[in-house]
Amino acid sequence: MSSGRVGTRRAALGLALTVVAATALTGCSALGSDPSNASSGGGSLEKAKIKVAILPTVDTGPLWLAQDSGYFKAEGLEVEAVMAASGQAALTKVVSGEVDIAISSYFPFFLAKSTGTADIQLVADATSVSPKSVAIVAAPNSPVKTVNDLQGKRIAMTARNTASDLLAKSLMKDHGVPIDKVNWVQSAFPNTTAALAGGQVDAALLPEPFLSQAAKTLGAIPVIDVNTGATQDFPLSGYGAVTKWVQANPKTLAAFQRALQKATSDTNSDRSKIEPLLVKYAKIDGDTAKLLSLPAFSAKLDARRLQRVPDLMLQMGAITTKVEAAAMIAPQATN
Repeated sequence: MSSGRVGTRRAALGLALTVVAATALTGCSALGSDPSNASSGGGSLEKAKIKVAILPTVDTGPLWLAQDSGYFKAEGLEVEAVMAASGQAALTKVVSGEVDIAISSYFPFFLAKSTGTADIQLVADATSVSPKSVAIVAAPNSPVKTVNDLQGKRIAMTARNTASDLLAKSLMKDHGVPIDKVNWVQSAFPNTTAALAGGQVDAALLPEPFLSQAAKTLGAIPVIDVNTGATQDFPLSGYGAVTKWVQANPKTLAAFQRALQKATSDTNSDRSKIEPLLVKYAKIDGDTAKLLSLPAFSAKLDARRLQRVPDLMLQMGAITTKVEAAAMIAPQATN
């Protein structure tokens, strides 16, 4: 055989092997881009960088863990946290387009859906009330000693129709305390302990870490635990986005959900993983981080459980027509 023919055949064989290798690599990439099967590379996401409005509460703990542990990065996703003063403020940021996703107590999300002010979908769960994780408290010198003492007093809330408003009203209603005879004073969680200490308010509903901080710095006394009666194990907070964004970014959303699910699982299996993050991001001391009562963390949404939120809102007069939670739940990623 001539050397020319040998060279031609070797070149053809080399080209064939190159094509096979390229095909194999392309097939692997296609499999990897399926959001239901494996982590997506950054190039396959509609948005490789997103902004998430967060609150200065422990509810955001799994998100911090996903960030610091590289779970978002492993999904090809970069997450920028944007602080919001309240759930309503977080909702405003997501509706305006300032952020892509927002965490909030569930109440503002359902209120927006009920009134038609925003087309919101719930994209991930966050927390539920657990024993001693949320409570109404008062300063040691406050006239409020029991839930029945709340009548006619000044009670702090972050904003109307948020958790600090409606959960307090639900507890009062359970105990026959008229909610129309209370002076509601708007106060962001980080400012509420000072308001209690200065006598601007007589009582306040606080979640962790503000609950433990108020006890440590002020000697705040629990008036009633929220984890009782109609609000026991109550769905507290979750993540939401506008429907238009959810529909335009299915792979990005799935990547966010997978990373958050992994971090939530880690948090539930070992709380020591989240304690340093509470020191780093929530700005609490290490001793308080070890002692505070964490809420019940979850990442996947359950329609039956979430229905308790709009049902309570309807009962309390925060909304006037029934809202179906199931219709607001976005597609959920699976690991």
